[in-house]
Amino acid sequence: MTVTHGGLVVVESDRCWRVLETSHPPVYYVPRDDIADGVLEPVGGSSYCEFKGMASYWDLVIGNVRVERVGWSYEQPTPAYVEMAGAVAFYPSRVDECRVGGELVRPQEGDFYGGWITADIIGPFKGGPGTTGW
Repeated sequence: MTVTHGGLVVVESDRCWRVLETSHPPVYYVPRDDIADGVLEPVGGSSYCEFKGMASYWDLVIGNVRVERVGWSYEQPTPAYVEMAGAVAFYPSRVDECRVGGELVRPQEGDFYGGWITADIIGPFKGGPGTTGW
């Protein structure tokens, strides 16, 4: 899978974790070693996932361009997810392009979830208007 922004390949990896969660498309978590050097900066704030634990957030910085909260990670995940500690998931809506197996990804609707939609992923999904609470 790849993540590209501002003409830079930010991620190129075949070692991602594809995580499926309730009512939304898969999210891909990238090992930190597969992310271009020096492009991520940690930012304040956190959120909680009942399955994975406390999430930390990252900004993408390329030259003078900053993309706020481009992704998140679980630095100390719950035991079930310990293998992916520190891996970063990117919001496809906040970068120029994400691809899986060469296929262009469509971002999941809404600002909360960061699902990656490809041709073989069929909704409905949480995130869009009127989808809260189901």
